[in-house]
Amino acid sequence: MDIWWIAYFLIVVISIAGLVGTIMISRTQDEKYGSSTKQNLIRLTAIYGVVILISIIALALYIYL
Repeated sequence: MDIWWIAYFLIVVISIAGLVGTIMISRTQDEKYGSSTKQNLIRLTAIYGVVILISIIALALYIYL
């Protein structure tokens, strides 16, 4: 197994763990913040998605260039 695949794997695992942690934290709602939780969760999910995509692209460019 090539060492770069380990790097890919670690990026994906850490990113997914962060996303799952964010979703788990957002399930515990405070009544004051309950109305904005859904919007914040959507924003955070979008941010994680973009960061994961950019990380994979940057790693691929680093490896192949």
